[in-house]
Amino acid sequence: MLLLVLLHVAILLMSDISSKDLPAHVAIIMDGNGRWANRQGLPRIEGHRRGAEAVRRTIKAAYDVGIHCLTLYAFSVENWNRPKDEIDGLMRLLEQFLEENTQQVHKMKARFRVVGRYQELPASIQEKLQYLEAETAHHTEHSLALALNYGSRTEIVDAVTALADDVRKGRIDPNSIDYPCIRSYLYTDDLLDPDLVIRTSGECRLSNFLLLQSAYAEIHISDVLWPDFSSEHLQAALDDYASRERRYGKTGEQVSMPQI
Repeated sequence: MLLLVLLHVAILLMSDISSKDLPAHVAIIMDGNGRWANRQGLPRIEGHRRGAEAVRRTIKAAYDVGIHCLTLYAFSVENWNRPKDEIDGLMRLLEQFLEENTQQVHKMKARFRVVGRYQELPASIQEKLQYLEAETAHHTEHSLALALNYGSRTEIVDAVTALADDVRKGRIDPNSIDYPCIRSYLYTDDLLDPDLVIRTSGECRLSNFLLLQSAYAEIHISDVLWPDFSSEHLQAALDDYASRERRYGKTGEQVSMPQI
């Protein structure tokens, strides 16, 4: 164990990433639990259980390196189409994860957020999510968000519906609507837009995850399956991010021009 800790510290010290090169918000599409289990000859639920262990490792690694906000894609609206026994197992693992990690979130002084239609999750899980949100609402240094029963298209529908209702009631002038106005109706209205989106398992798609918020995010694809994701893989993604030039529509010359 001591050797692993020293190795992790050495990797961080060897990295040439300064705080200004760190993404403020990292969002992760955690993919590959089922394939990991299949390759090991294990039930799919065991892949999800090992995936929960990777979640714990990644939360700690992101906190240690200084990431301000971490969002994890835990359960999509499309995941309800999976076999019932797998969904039931996922809900049990989620409830267990919340029970076992509430104190750790407190200890990290991280504000917990859940994004998505979590009101459609089992009542016992809703209670734990609401409790953790309320108990950590005063923290400002770090944010940890779980995307549960989340889908970006569903989010946009909910946002547009709420916005249209406010327009109908005269609360919003339709001529004043701009992107910041629309953004204020998203599930993530109080979170930073992600600077870096990581997807594991080698798949090269966003899978209905933070589509509007990720408009200018850098995307890092990792071939590793999620249960095997480690602090070293997170560091590789951060190194990749630091090597990118973020232009936001400008030219490279404009971006590199010294600010006067």
